[in-house]
Amino acid sequence: MKAIVMTAPGGPEVLEPRDLPEPKLTGDSDMLVRVKAAGVNPVDTKMRAKPTVYPAPLPPVLGCDGAGVVQAVGKSVTGFKPGDEVYYCQAPHHDRLGQYAQYALVDHRLAARKPRRMSFTDAAAVPLVLITAWEALHDRTGIKQWHKVLVHAGAGGVGHIAIQLARLAGAEVCVTVGSADKAEFARSFGANHVINYKEKNFVEDVLDWTNGKGVDIAFDTVGGRTLADTFSAVRHYGDVVTLLAPGPEIDWGVPRVRNQRLSFELMLIPVFTGLGDAMAHQGGILRRGTELFEARELRIHVDKTFPLERAAEAHALVASGKTKGKVVLTID
Repeated sequence: MKAIVMTAPGGPEVLEPRDLPEPKLTGDSDMLVRVKAAGVNPVDTKMRAKPTVYPAPLPPVLGCDGAGVVQAVGKSVTGFKPGDEVYYCQAPHHDRLGQYAQYALVDHRLAARKPRRMSFTDAAAVPLVLITAWEALHDRTGIKQWHKVLVHAGAGGVGHIAIQLARLAGAEVCVTVGSADKAEFARSFGANHVINYKEKNFVEDVLDWTNGKGVDIAFDTVGGRTLADTFSAVRHYGDVVTLLAPGPEIDWGVPRVRNQRLSFELMLIPVFTGLGDAMAHQGGILRRGTELFEARELRIHVDKTFPLERAAEAHALVASGKTKGKVVLTID
């Protein structure tokens, strides 16, 4: 099968097309999927740069998001059969390769039926960002109708889905972006208030938006100084969820005196650790996502597509920070 192999740790140039043996169905809970498209996420670029941090095979085939057609199923697989169109998020781990390939072995608990009206390309853009945003807003913070929510990088893959999930929950949403173009993009997905962080102090703007109180929930997808400043934009007893590890710039005195709750969201943990119940929960989120996409209550934006053999270009574009929504590889 055709695949993109990471030949060494490094920049996008280490991604090369190779011919690899087609994987064989061995696990009872696995499905063999003919991959039609694979999403490209920032975590893929991090795995490429520092593969030893992640429990993945070397040299790995990267890629977490996939959409394709089931070819065969293991003995314990229920709810799927050959010919079904599915989407899923399964990171490369241990002896399992990722989704930048024509075929993949996928644990059926992580998968759901692809929304019927969606192309494979659009479907492959969904899983990681939908699960991340859902777990952050629903599982970590229990978002409510009356909440005011701050989402950083509102024009990003996770960000533009988080806006929609928060609005579907009845919350009001404020986002940060870095350009007028991204501001308009965020508004088109339902953002109530948009802050260009290059032009305004987002903490001051958020406090003004909330009449000095601060938001109920802040969802940080940036980290670093942004996370450090975010605590000052959140109300007493509010929630902060971050995708990144806090650094030395954090002044823990602010969240402490405000009795705030900090939660972490790394949606790849169930796969890395083999937590079966958590994997099944993520499959359930995708099933709910299918319902929302089919009801046209949720949308995904694919900014650019590349054929599989141009994965290196896709990685470079994602790392540039110039995209809106998602980048996807199409696979013949």
